[in-house]
Amino acid sequence: MKKGKLVRLVCLGLLLAALTACGNGETASSETGSQSEEIPVIAPVPEPVQEPEPEPEPIYPYANPLTGEGLMEDISGKRPIAVMFNNLEKALPQLGVGQADVIYEIVAEGGITRMMGLFQDIQGVGDLGSIRSARDYYVNLAYGHDAIYVHAGGSPQAYEAIKGWGVTAIDFVNGPYGDMCWRDADRRANAGYEHSLLTSSSNLLEQMPSRFRQEHKDGYQVGWTFDKETPAGGTAATKLTVPFSTYKTGYFTYDEQSGQYAISQHINGKDRDYVDGTTGEPVLASNVLVLYTDVSVIAGDSAGRMSVRTTGTGDGLFLRDGQVYPITWQRDSKSSCYRFLGEDGGEMALKPGSSYINVVKTSAEVEWS
Repeated sequence: MKKGKLVRLVCLGLLLAALTACGNGETASSETGSQSEEIPVIAPVPEPVQEPEPEPEPIYPYANPLTGEGLMEDISGKRPIAVMFNNLEKALPQLGVGQADVIYEIVAEGGITRMMGLFQDIQGVGDLGSIRSARDYYVNLAYGHDAIYVHAGGSPQAYEAIKGWGVTAIDFVNGPYGDMCWRDADRRANAGYEHSLLTSSSNLLEQMPSRFRQEHKDGYQVGWTFDKETPAGGTAATKLTVPFSTYKTGYFTYDEQSGQYAISQHINGKDRDYVDGTTGEPVLASNVLVLYTDVSVIAGDSAGRMSVRTTGTGDGLFLRDGQVYPITWQRDSKSSCYRFLGEDGGEMALKPGSSYINVVKTSAEVEWS
């Protein structure tokens, strides 16, 4: 090959190589540029959160005189129903207690206790029981509430009070009220005949004797005051222990979420939650009271029945909203209800809701923490 032709071929090759290199460089540069460019991302603007308007508290024209809870209907003129509940271990669970507006608990002979449940309006409560016998101090308290008193038998002192004071009473043992009650077969077989007596709200309402006065006497008032605001001057107390006897101790534990006290009892050596056997739900109270008084065995009573002073004055404790307050209780006569007075002598306002009232001897070692 001639030298000149070879030189031209070499030059042509170098030129092509240079052009290819330039082309590759542009391509690399272009690709690099496309990868490094950032595409702006526009985040969506969140819509402002609309807070729901708080539901206005309903305004009720009336209130339950035993609980202070608002009502659309005035029932304050109705006589409440007072029911005697058995609290022996073998008779538990009780039926209907979870719907009581007020529960009174007091010791009876042998260290056992009984409860008296007060229902301002018993409509729709359902079964009630088991029903047990009267004691004169319960008759006394029922009389102060101008209540219709439901029981099954009673002590001689109770019958004397019922007859002497003209108490309106429905006695399932010594009265013509057999159609208003029945013996539960399961309880009769497993707990015993004396612990099997039941009644119901419908039986009581449908078969209430027409001769019984249904409305309060003119001028009658319970006289309790209620306020949603927690009173000042309390001491934090989330658990209360109330010993009645070696057989029974009550416990009240504050639940902050519900604002109520869950109830349990150490009964006959066993710890038990206090539940309503109808619903299976725990019995709760918005107010818990301890009233100290004179309690003693009636002299010469062969059954060891108790004498309990329910009138006059005495010291006490009041629990609501996780706080405990020292109080004085006052009850002028058997025709009136308890009053609960603060250290300044003014009425203590109960929290709207149910109340549990423990009546104990002055030496009872009640504790709280």
